[in-house]
Amino acid sequence: MNRRVVVTGMAGFSPIGNDWHEIRARLMAGRSGICYLPQWEKYNGLLTRLGGPVQQFELPSHYTRKNTRSMGRVSLMATRASELALIDAGLLGDAVISSGRTGVAYGSSVGSTAAIADFGKMLLQHDIGNLNATTYLKMMGHTTTANVAVFFQVRGRVIPAVSACTSGSQGIGFAYEAIKFGQQDVMLAGGAEELCPTMAALFDALYAASTRNDEPELTPRPFDRDRDGLVIGEGAGTLVLEELEHALARGAKIHAELVGFATNADGAHITQPNADTMQVVMRMALQDADLQPAQIDYVSAHGTATEQGDIAESHATAAVFGGNTPVSTLKGYTGHTLGACGALEAMVAIQMMRDGWFHPNLNLENLDPRCAALDYLTGDGRKINAEYIVSNNFAFGGVNTSLVFRRWDA
Repeated sequence: MNRRVVVTGMAGFSPIGNDWHEIRARLMAGRSGICYLPQWEKYNGLLTRLGGPVQQFELPSHYTRKNTRSMGRVSLMATRASELALIDAGLLGDAVISSGRTGVAYGSSVGSTAAIADFGKMLLQHDIGNLNATTYLKMMGHTTTANVAVFFQVRGRVIPAVSACTSGSQGIGFAYEAIKFGQQDVMLAGGAEELCPTMAALFDALYAASTRNDEPELTPRPFDRDRDGLVIGEGAGTLVLEELEHALARGAKIHAELVGFATNADGAHITQPNADTMQVVMRMALQDADLQPAQIDYVSAHGTATEQGDIAESHATAAVFGGNTPVSTLKGYTGHTLGACGALEAMVAIQMMRDGWFHPNLNLENLDPRCAALDYLTGDGRKINAEYIVSNNFAFGGVNTSLVFRRWDA
């Protein structure tokens, strides 16, 4: 018998705020977190100078040098977001965390790039002077997963979700499956990413980064005819997932129920999205949730503001849901937070479902005629009494994910 999975804690850091009150105010005001980064001017040939940094990230005193020495910025954000999510869930310090019945499913595109650079210096300069005993621990692909587990003394499953832009959503999905099929009772799930010019350079090389450097407030422009590419952001998001009966037995506050998840691969091209397999993953998630497309009240789109991505995703979404389901993407406000986006977007979508108001697509003024005809939210957003929402993400490597959440009416 499959077990039901609920969300009992949420927390994160984003370019538009670090709590729902602040994030909601920015969404309602139509104010993005994108800014010009003068520190990137030193990189010759880098065309984009835009990013979405987390503006306020401070650690309390119990984050000592000793217990953070294996953490770069990406792991510090992941760990603090997880701590705040545990506080929100009422589970910080609870015996279940180290009982073996709690696990971690978390990820990022890469580890901390400063640590990677130190190894790069060794290879280029033939000198290991910048390396120490913790450099690799900050760099390794599962640095967020491992550091979260160690910091909270988690002894259950550790599931690294390292799949670029689907790291956060796969982390949530894998955590859901671990609970659903009885392997764990509680999971810390999500993703994180730290802002780095190497990420911007990647998309520069693909001609996919926005260079509207003198108008940061007008980019990125997902689904818009006048888009010129994506903008890199950073952040972290953690959801505490819990088996329903376990949550009810302790009187937990429940934010939402996670009722469906699917992930698949295009198996076609390493960077070009595939509308056909995007469509398949959405249908698989609906099947897992035992829902019909007409029952979905809102779709949180991946919406990167790249030409191929926007067009493929919009047509896949239309093929599954038709043209009447409201759709918007958070990336117009935050930029593309890569490994964090799946978790941050799921969190925001859940909060909007609880509030009954859904944000518009920022900077969507003239729909690209090559995109499918969807109900793209614009203007002041929309009040929607939503019972079911879908959150979609798609990544390099042809990795696709779809999550389905149900509103929890206590």
